[in-house]
Amino acid sequence: MGIYEINNIGELIKDNTYVGRGIVIGKSADGKKAVTAYFIMGRSENSRNRVFIEQGDEIIIHPFDASKVEDPSLIIYAPVRQIENNLIVTNGDQTDTVYDFIKDGKTFEQALETREFEPDMPNFTPRISGMMTFANGDFTYKMSILKSADENGSACNRYTFSYAPLAGLGHFIHTYNHDGNPIPTFTGEPERVAIPDDIDEFTDMLWANLNEQNKISLYVRYVDLESGKYDSRMINKNK
Repeated sequence: MGIYEINNIGELIKDNTYVGRGIVIGKSADGKKAVTAYFIMGRSENSRNRVFIEQGDEIIIHPFDASKVEDPSLIIYAPVRQIENNLIVTNGDQTDTVYDFIKDGKTFEQALETREFEPDMPNFTPRISGMMTFANGDFTYKMSILKSADENGSACNRYTFSYAPLAGLGHFIHTYNHDGNPIPTFTGEPERVAIPDDIDEFTDMLWANLNEQNKISLYVRYVDLESGKYDSRMINKNK
């Protein structure tokens, strides 16, 4: 595989039963749209008991059946929030941490220096985060993963990737490489994936290829770089 190869994201995920939670950020092939997607999967009843809800420009995760919630701390959060010219997408309540730091004039990296992987031993699920910053009719983006340095959760390693957007290219980061016990943490750089012009094509490609048993919810947003307006799609398995 060449280092500049661009993958079909459907092919990357279709035979993988558990990639966990995933973030995609990139630019549409025609160069006119900034694109992001976020999805969640779950193996336990607690994890699967969730739905995405749109609240203005933001996305909130709510329990589908509140009576079944065992531990809300790691499953109920706002994965998508907007502040000024920044769109934040993460897999946990670090969305709020990034939001608060940006509000105080600080950076994405400074915010995530205060956080670490989730305390769900033995998996120590990584915290994955992304932020798009819009300016001058275009945008830049960053992605981050906070992961355990060892099997004991002794320390946190932090990796940040900064990107200039290229038409038709996106980057895909997810919490796990595949299913297992414990579940093996994502390794390497975010994967290079193709971003089509059509939001429905991209949404369908993701949803159709995520594992049927474990997928829960998906949100996709295409932002018009000229007008700043956006289209979005949201799919919840629980209805």
